[in-house]
Amino acid sequence: GKGKGVAASLTLLTLLSFAGSVAQWREEGHIAVWLHVPIHQSSFVAVAASQGFAFHHAEQGSSTLTLWLGEGPSRLPGYATHQLGVAGAVLDESTGKVVVVQDRNRTINAWKFPGGLANPGEDIGDTAVREVFEETGIKSEFKSILSIRQQHQHPGAFGKSDMYIICRLQPSSFAISFCQQECLKCEWMDLDELARTEHTTPITSSVARLLLYGYREGFDKIDITMRELPAVYTGLFYKLYHRELPESYRNIT
Repeated sequence: GKGKGVAASLTLLTLLSFAGSVAQWREEGHIAVWLHVPIHQSSFVAVAASQGFAFHHAEQGSSTLTLWLGEGPSRLPGYATHQLGVAGAVLDESTGKVVVVQDRNRTINAWKFPGGLANPGEDIGDTAVREVFEETGIKSEFKSILSIRQQHQHPGAFGKSDMYIICRLQPSSFAISFCQQECLKCEWMDLDELARTEHTTPITSSVARLLLYGYREGFDKIDITMRELPAVYTGLFYKLYHRELPESYRNIT
């Protein structure tokens, strides 16, 4: 029909245009091409693929394809390979109790620290504070990183790698108002009880024992603290996490 003929002509013109552009980019010495395709123009993906383009990543409104024009295998960086989850261990130092939840949508009702996935551009401590508040209604302040778990081929990360970070938080409110869509239970539990109970996840049990050690012997023995430093890129900063240095080492000139 007439409509199909027009569509075929447009596709052919696009294909010829792509082929011409790729040839020109090669002549000009470009070594790679990044092609951003809005979702409503996704028909161009097939045309680009016919010229050697491959998917790099996709977001809600667009996909990005790449074409390597240089010698040898592509040296373009891959897209994000890890999912970042953050949990908050909110410890009330006056009572020795910590906030724990049970997920509503899990087959095993084990106690764990509240947490969730970091948003793009969100610092680790901010994720922990936000997730704790959203799940439990408790306000808190980031104090340190306690533990980092790395797991590959994670079913909850679409088979990619998962980084799970547990932070120590200090509460500034204490009344629980938990999210009933996400949580089955939420309570302040004695830290010593959490370290001993069998009704918890292995990582929660391990971190509870670490936190108990710090609570009894001093948090300086367990804390990974944070400093903000200027990046080499003008106007940008980064967060550096590490065990705290003695003052004599911090002020070396």
